[in-house]
Amino acid sequence: MIMLMIAKFLAVMLIGYILGSIPSGVLIAKRFARVDVTEYGSGKTGATNVLRTAGKKAAALVVGLDVLKGALAVVFAGVIVGGNYLVWREFGLGLMAAQVLAALAAMAGHNWSIFLKFRGGRGVATFFGGLAALSPVIALFGGEVFIIGAGLTKFASVGSIAGVVGTYTILVPLTIMNGFPIEYLVYTLVGTIAIVIMHRENIVRLLAGKERKLGEKVEVRDSPPSGESMG
Repeated sequence: MIMLMIAKFLAVMLIGYILGSIPSGVLIAKRFARVDVTEYGSGKTGATNVLRTAGKKAAALVVGLDVLKGALAVVFAGVIVGGNYLVWREFGLGLMAAQVLAALAAMAGHNWSIFLKFRGGRGVATFFGGLAALSPVIALFGGEVFIIGAGLTKFASVGSIAGVVGTYTILVPLTIMNGFPIEYLVYTLVGTIAIVIMHRENIVRLLAGKERKLGEKVEVRDSPPSGESMG
């Protein structure tokens, strides 16, 4: 039984990674603008770089598909693991743990896609997709923080960082006082750390006053990636 549950946990992580690895940004940018988005701007495959290379409609579609990747990873984990538990000594890992692992694997796949020689985006949309399947209300809150942050500053990177940090921050008291699952808090903590790290170059550019604003066009990349955002 233990070996079967281990196999199921590994399966949901593998499925999550493969789903996350689907290069939505590359496929949509080629379809809409006949460009390879990895050769422009930051070289990232997220919606921000697609917006700058292929337009608003393409970027909106990429956001939707990247969100869907995270959500589907959680759904498939639920189907595969169901109500079973992986028990080791006094510890038990069940459905929510499997869903969190699947969603994090989807983020990893998006950021380091097996189809793009382990390149990809920043993981923001896929993070919120996984969270939407885990806790729609919290995902809605984080999404609103992202929209407000990006809208007020015109920097997608600011919105992205504010959105994930705000999501984790609101979950802390909800977990302590309202009994929200600890697995959700772990997911937002790990996801927030990963996304902030993926935006480290953006942070440097923001501090230097050199970050690109939303809507700015980019040229063919002739240097290492300088950093975009909503990935």
